[in-house]
Amino acid sequence: MSAQTSPAEKGLNPGLMCQESYACSGTDEAVFECDECCSLQCLRCEEELHRQERLRNHERIRLKAGHVPYCDPCKGPNGHSPGVRQRAAVRCQTCKINLCLECQKRTHSGGNRRRHPITVYHVSKVLESLEGEEMDEETKRKKMTEKVVSFLLVDENEEIQVTNEEDFIRKLDCKPDQHLKVVSIFGNTGDGKSHTLNHTFFYGREVFKTSPAQESCTVGVWAAYDPVHKVAVIDTEGLLGATVNLSQRTRLLLKVLAISDLVIYRTHADRLHNDLFKFLGDASEAYLKHFTKELKATTARCGLDVPLSTLGPAVIIFHETVHTQLLGSDHLSEVPEKLIQDRFRKLGRFPEAFSSIHYKGTRTYNPPTDFSGLRRALEQQLENNTTRSPRHPGVIFKALKALSDRFSGEIPDDQMAHSSFFPDEYFTCSSLCLSCGVGCKNSMNHGKEGVPHEAKSRCRYSHQYDNRVYTCKACYERGKEVSVVPKTSASTDSPWMGLAKYAWSGYVIECPNCGVVYRSRQYWFGNQDPVDTVVRTEIVHVWPGTDGFLKDNNNAAQRLLDGMNFMAQSVSELSLGPTKAVTSWLTDQIAPAYWRPNSQILMLLRHR
Repeated sequence: MSAQTSPAEKGLNPGLMCQESYACSGTDEAVFECDECCSLQCLRCEEELHRQERLRNHERIRLKAGHVPYCDPCKGPNGHSPGVRQRAAVRCQTCKINLCLECQKRTHSGGNRRRHPITVYHVSKVLESLEGEEMDEETKRKKMTEKVVSFLLVDENEEIQVTNEEDFIRKLDCKPDQHLKVVSIFGNTGDGKSHTLNHTFFYGREVFKTSPAQESCTVGVWAAYDPVHKVAVIDTEGLLGATVNLSQRTRLLLKVLAISDLVIYRTHADRLHNDLFKFLGDASEAYLKHFTKELKATTARCGLDVPLSTLGPAVIIFHETVHTQLLGSDHLSEVPEKLIQDRFRKLGRFPEAFSSIHYKGTRTYNPPTDFSGLRRALEQQLENNTTRSPRHPGVIFKALKALSDRFSGEIPDDQMAHSSFFPDEYFTCSSLCLSCGVGCKNSMNHGKEGVPHEAKSRCRYSHQYDNRVYTCKACYERGKEVSVVPKTSASTDSPWMGLAKYAWSGYVIECPNCGVVYRSRQYWFGNQDPVDTVVRTEIVHVWPGTDGFLKDNNNAAQRLLDGMNFMAQSVSELSLGPTKAVTSWLTDQIAPAYWRPNSQILMLLRHR
């Protein structure tokens, strides 16, 4: 007796025939299941059907041994168990749908049963037990998310709403030593970001609040923990919404992006708009320019065991259309990711910071939206630890706290529309030079670390601020840069002596290393300018609240005034005799060295 290969051994379930009858008249064995066609299909029907443009992007799977299709009504919003799809028990030949026992009793019992002939799926007890195990696992995963709640992580004013690491872990409801990744979502307001997260991670439960109202229901940044995929899920406020602090909220989005491992950009537009590419391109540029350095500094400052990756997250563009084809449907030879790269290149905003960019589209002919393709793409990316590895929740909090401390504070209100989603003003110091008006190039709050203001360009001289400083030329030639200022007297002179020398020889320039290097009236004639001989000049910026280069000049002027007051008061209190003595002594002090002192002159000869 020769052995024959059964249909089950061929990888097919016995009794599963093509349910389309499009090319085979229903006589061939089913090989594929198309979720969007809601049918099992043979090779010929699957090929002929999905050659059509409107059906080309349907999700299809190849049947395995013992395959039983899902119940079609369980997918819909009116299903008896939203979020959990039951396996079908029968198929209605009239309605062309698969039904589980519960849906069959509800819609095809009584008189309907006679008008709607059904075909029963014959599955062996072994396969039934295997299917039961799968359902138990699915139910178990759903139960893991039943107690998940979201919490406000950062409010609309960029203030973190958790006090410390312990509070963050407690609200996230995960273990402190749990390694996890961060998934965040971005997109325009009203595109269904919260709805997408609820159905992708939490089986349709409203973990993140949704609302049909015109006002945005998500203000600030909200977070929740998905125990199934072991990720921290972050929901953000939508772009292009009506808001007061637009600049601060836009900067907040980039902070969330910086701590994320995977970013979903959700768009419900029938065609991909330039705003999407502009947002991702500007976010990439700002990330590389401002956040890479700070993430490195945070790793060193906090002594983190897991270094914070300076390479940006992976991006999945989730595109849902209704009336238009998905990207790549009319370019069969090119994958959607290649078309996206070409679009970035044309706009000149290629996002170099992101580790990868993927496209996942779904076309919704009839609601609800199918998120199964997005879920599979997310799971695939979460398993990839090449560039972004999981880390403890405490590390995530430290990174967010460091970025919030660094890039915080009010942003100057600019009446002109910015050409970038993330202009430098959102992240750099807002101080402007009082003399030339140029801005500081350092990041926000750099003064807390003792870093002075710096500018990219040179300053111009302003008589109002007298922002010209001198440095000793001799020291400069020896490799040192020592600032010097004009003064009324040298540091070694007493007040009387310094005042007397100032009256005779003018101001002095004194170097701490070289001593007095210049007197303005040292010679009777031919005194040179100090710039040509002993000092170098430099025009410096005048930053608000800093006047270090003016202090010595002000002290010198005050010292001169004090000396004059002291001299006038002292001389006025003396009698005639002592006054002559003081005058004689003062004359001796300021006279040239070759003059005789007045005390030694006994007679004056008068020549006619």
